[in-house]
Amino acid sequence: MDQLAPTEKYSPYLFFSAREWAAFRADTPLTLSEDEIDRLRSLNDPVDLEEVKRIYLSMSRLLSAHVEASQLLFRQRQLFFNKQSVVKTPYIIGVAGSVAVGKSTTARVLKELLARWPSSPKVDLVTTDGFLLPNEVLRRENLMERKGFPESYDIGALLRFLSGIKSGQRDVQAPLYSHLTYDVLPGSFATIDRPDILIFEGINVLLPGKLPADGKFVPFLSDFFDFSIYIDADEKLIHDWYISRFMRLRETAFRNPESFFHRYSQLSESAARAIAEGLWTNINLKNLRENILPTRPRADLILRKGADHLVEEVALRKL
Repeated sequence: MDQLAPTEKYSPYLFFSAREWAAFRADTPLTLSEDEIDRLRSLNDPVDLEEVKRIYLSMSRLLSAHVEASQLLFRQRQLFFNKQSVVKTPYIIGVAGSVAVGKSTTARVLKELLARWPSSPKVDLVTTDGFLLPNEVLRRENLMERKGFPESYDIGALLRFLSGIKSGQRDVQAPLYSHLTYDVLPGSFATIDRPDILIFEGINVLLPGKLPADGKFVPFLSDFFDFSIYIDADEKLIHDWYISRFMRLRETAFRNPESFFHRYSQLSESAARAIAEGLWTNINLKNLRENILPTRPRADLILRKGADHLVEEVALRKL
């Protein structure tokens, strides 16, 4: 896995090929159909039932073990504190990685698989998009070219949301985002009411903040996670996937007159490709190198994708 592990002997991870990882599925049942996979995957993402069998069923089994262990520890803590009425807080799974690498598909497939465990847990999915500052604010602060960078998010709102979830609060609101208008939807929220499991997906969710010199407690988003996943791939592959997705959107969603990117659908193919290359180089590549990739070693599980956009290697943090 490139520079991640110069030698496995000194790495905090165990490494598996996709074939080796698939064997850990054991008797985990396949509970999704091909039609459901079609509905869950993002544009240009080739995930199919075979990929679910190879990668996701073993992930589901692993996460089941982690959630069960968390529940056992919670019961032991109840006995320790002699507080049987304490509410069990949701198990939070963070999903991180670059744009165009397949985070959304991974999060959606996982949500469906986890919700179909025999215990029928309540599973919710929230993305960080809704916590972006509104475009009006980004323009005023000259941050539109930094959209997706850490400073473009309402960090206070993110921390209040995760704190509310981990505190066991009822009806915690998560703001919604429109990829059509490329902006936060004013006054629109999803209500998250004490799920058993929350999947929290976003490019920078594993990014630590600056440590205070005086040692005061400053929470990071990842402090609220029980388990974290990073979707990984070579920089050149992510570039190719981003450009390919942009060009396909130019022929589909961008044609909607209400789309923020509608103007790009009117350009020639070469002009649109030049725009895509500029967006990649000036925004997404910088964000990947400065903020996203450096968080990879903080993940519990790393899914490394190959040229076919399918996982070819898995790294699992040792216990």
